[in-house]
Amino acid sequence: MTYKFKKYLDSLYSLQRRGIKLGLDHTEQLLSFCNNPHRKFPTIHVAGTNGKGSTCAYIETILRQNGYRVGLYTSPHLLNFNERIRVNGRYISNKQILQFLDNFFDEINKIKSTFFEVTTVMAFNYFCEKSVDIAVIETGLGGRLDATNVISPKVSVVTSISKDHTDILGDSLEKIAYEKAGIIKENTPLIIYQQAYKILEVFRKKATSLNADMKISKIPKDISISSKGTQFIHNNYKYITPLYGSHQARNASLAIDVINKVDPNINKEAINKALGKVFWPGRMQKVSYNIFYDVSHNENGLEKTLQTLKKLHPNQVIHGLMCLKKDKSVDSLKYLISENFKTLIVSSDKNELLSKPATIIRKLSDLQIQCKAVSSLKVGLEIIKSLVNKSPSIGLIFGSHYVAKEVFQSFEISFDNYYI
Repeated sequence: MTYKFKKYLDSLYSLQRRGIKLGLDHTEQLLSFCNNPHRKFPTIHVAGTNGKGSTCAYIETILRQNGYRVGLYTSPHLLNFNERIRVNGRYISNKQILQFLDNFFDEINKIKSTFFEVTTVMAFNYFCEKSVDIAVIETGLGGRLDATNVISPKVSVVTSISKDHTDILGDSLEKIAYEKAGIIKENTPLIIYQQAYKILEVFRKKATSLNADMKISKIPKDISISSKGTQFIHNNYKYITPLYGSHQARNASLAIDVINKVDPNINKEAINKALGKVFWPGRMQKVSYNIFYDVSHNENGLEKTLQTLKKLHPNQVIHGLMCLKKDKSVDSLKYLISENFKTLIVSSDKNELLSKPATIIRKLSDLQIQCKAVSSLKVGLEIIKSLVNKSPSIGLIFGSHYVAKEVFQSFEISFDNYYI
């Protein structure tokens, strides 16, 4: 990494101090400086609370494996910033990031754009330069006022809705659903994950008001989980994804319905073949013998992760290593922790982006399980490894994207082949 690139990337990260600005004005201003690249290629827009990234990965992989040149924009990243912006599976290069920041940093500072606004415009500009056939765009926070909501997609997609970012999106599922429903566009089809009636009603009313056809993705049948992945039946065809969990069967089914809308000529056999090539790390990822890493950080996400673990390894105790971002609620996780873990280790990360372990432990003091705060993630990982090696049991590292680099280094997992 050159000194100049590091300096520019540090400047980009420093924009996070401007916080989260809900609204589209700054994004639209910056896009106008770039000659509105987002209007020059078709898009698929994906919102939701859990499963957005996986659903985007399924859609992108199926399209790419069937001849499309596909842009993919997701967040946050696991190891390197470049992961957020991809074309045909290849990450944007340092040179291309530097070029964008070099060209537009004066405008970025003039507008006082935030980190996510800049990243979003960078992605759209890159996709335009690379002449993508289509781009899959994941929302950041919410939908209605999210920086990505400047696009006019071919189809709007909504995954599972649950409580997260309640301080910004609202303290009820209906309020959160209202914000997510903001991605629905006039006369644009909406495909949504099957979920609670009160949530679907919010989307139905919005879709009706905009004359947008709304399709509810059916719950897949005969879901089975094994070491090979997750098998399921959707629309009378048997599929398999290498990702673990009944929720992954549902995410994949949602993606299949999106593909059927975007390009009905991609047949079931081609879709199934493409599903087998999906790679989406940090989601129930096996990092060592009986040890898994999952970025789930809210009640709904952790519940699905634990259900999957118990199907893969029934009757085995679970030791947890939790690292939680400062804006996440540990109170909402207390029941799941109490009912499912024999031991819970709590750690922060070396960059101090996460909650202080001692603070979390105080909030968990009434639980009838062994909870321990440790000084570093390195110590926590060594404890989890030791516990799993001592007796038949499962280790689960969970709670944050921010610890991925340390986790992968500890288990000597290299993703070098996925970077350029």
